[in-house]
Amino acid sequence: MVIVLKNDIKAEQKARIKQFLADNNFKTNEVAGEESTIIAAVGKLGIDPRRLELMAGVSRVIPISKPYKMASREFKPENTIVEIPNNRGQIIRVGGSRLVAIAGPCAVESRQQMLDAAEAVAASGATMLRGGAYKPRTSPYSFQGLGEEGLKYLKEAGEKHGLPVVTEIVASEYIPVMKDYVDVYQVGARNMQNFELLKRLGALGKPVILKRGLSATIEEWLMSAEYLLSSGTDKVILCERGIRTYEKATRNTLDLSAIPVLRSMTHLPIIVDPSHALGVRDKIPPMALASIATGADGIIVEVHCHPEQALSDAAQALYPAQFDKIMRDMESLAPVIGKEVAHIRAEETSKKTSSPVAHKKPVCVFSGKKGAYAEQAIENFFEDSAVAETVDSFDEIFQAVVDGKAEYGMVPIENSTAGSVYNNYDNLTRYEDISIVGAVTLRIQHSLLGVKGASLDTIKNVYSHPQGLAQCSTFLKSQKWTAVDTVSTATAASLVAEKASVENAAICNARNAKIYGLEVIKEGIQNEQNNYTRFVVIAANHIEEPVKQWGEKKPNMASFVFTTKNEAGALYDALGVFKSEKLSMNRLESRPIAGKPWKYWFYCDVVIPSECEAPAEMIKDFSEKLKKVAEDVRILGVYAE
Repeated sequence: MVIVLKNDIKAEQKARIKQFLADNNFKTNEVAGEESTIIAAVGKLGIDPRRLELMAGVSRVIPISKPYKMASREFKPENTIVEIPNNRGQIIRVGGSRLVAIAGPCAVESRQQMLDAAEAVAASGATMLRGGAYKPRTSPYSFQGLGEEGLKYLKEAGEKHGLPVVTEIVASEYIPVMKDYVDVYQVGARNMQNFELLKRLGALGKPVILKRGLSATIEEWLMSAEYLLSSGTDKVILCERGIRTYEKATRNTLDLSAIPVLRSMTHLPIIVDPSHALGVRDKIPPMALASIATGADGIIVEVHCHPEQALSDAAQALYPAQFDKIMRDMESLAPVIGKEVAHIRAEETSKKTSSPVAHKKPVCVFSGKKGAYAEQAIENFFEDSAVAETVDSFDEIFQAVVDGKAEYGMVPIENSTAGSVYNNYDNLTRYEDISIVGAVTLRIQHSLLGVKGASLDTIKNVYSHPQGLAQCSTFLKSQKWTAVDTVSTATAASLVAEKASVENAAICNARNAKIYGLEVIKEGIQNEQNNYTRFVVIAANHIEEPVKQWGEKKPNMASFVFTTKNEAGALYDALGVFKSEKLSMNRLESRPIAGKPWKYWFYCDVVIPSECEAPAEMIKDFSEKLKKVAEDVRILGVYAE
């Protein structure tokens, strides 16, 4: 049942309700919903629900109507995200804003075969490695797997490339030998209703991929998930792998309609196995992409470096080149559905060599070329404690930090003259596994640079970042030049130097003149002399040991995004929480949500009072209060500026 709590419930009243449920053998889960806070309780109904309704702080009691309780949306309205750590300190999340790919051969055949397969799928972008050590085969004469020896090969190959390993468990007696090698257990279609196995697996508390049975209904599938959840684990991933129908053209019939149907029924993450559904390698790639398009959180496919030699399921094993193309196509499709493809973090140099690198400086990436304002911001923020490296776009800054190619990114967020850098507001909402860990404000002083001999009279084309052009619009109006956008102001200087023509000029920092061999034609051409750009420093939050606040300074700022309900006064109600908690908001921006017409994120920055002793805890408490009136609330960062 679901116990809806009153908005003004006191802590001691809530504790009394939970204790009452525990005394009556109910498992409970507190959930802060869109309009109210609930306690989801599961157990044998041996009490009269009216006893709960009469308790102080209870608004009403709603029985869960579904036969599956803990797997239902009634029990948990928001999506579950299953977290799986790897040996590089990274957490792979299944069910969030990332798309995951699990790949590898059907069966572990040899050590070299697994090392080759792991290298191939890791290079293409897989986030987990699959392989069967114990194979349940239709024929008793077919290859049955290598057993524990195969588990050792699988684990070795996965750890070499930072890939958690996924393997099928065929019977509960294998748990003792598998537990030290396996990161994610897979329950095959034939074992979906092996309830004793499900109970034993659930009690382990480890992630489990539960495949749909050969002829199972969606409700039967969720009832099997209920066995896992009620036995102790909350890390269950559903896997659609095709069902048996009258059709013989494919091995099974891939029921992609199950994905959107499941979304309304359960909070559990969903992946798709097109390999077992189709059974023919050439038919798998389009169905893998179709799975992502229908809303799956990822795919699990069979990949073999030499499919013609495979001892199991040779016809459906993809060549590495086919898997590589699927991954590239997924990268292209992901932004269309508002997601990003997950990647494994690069292995640190110190782990690749026999001797560790002494005092290795962290890398901070920025968009553009050497001499960009962002590079100066890195120097100001980190002083001499970080290495600045370039990428070609703002999106690549975020991706480099997520992938572990850099510890930090320096991202411009707003300018006092030209306004917000909307692309980066959107990136902060798209990349859920990125946090703001610091901020710095830089004074912007633009100059006009050209090659030797260039002057205001010879110039016909002026190059700069769109923000740079906007910040110098008054000066440019007095000239009849063609404005050309570039990735950054430093890129503009590089292009002008490369073209080596007196007809071209760049708007950028004067320090670029020395870097690119240019001359300063005119200084201080920005519209406002008090022209500032605010940069934020980003770091990954999907690792087990997140990057610490730089310099260990006491946080004085926090950034949020939130959405409101579609009703009159919704934003007013949300802003009222800021007022009641005495949090000063110094920025509020609205940005459209991809794929949801007329729905908006609200981005805001707040100032943390100087007298606050525990800023992180205070902001967390505030976000819980904001959730009561807003639909979705996400803390982007609590940091020192």
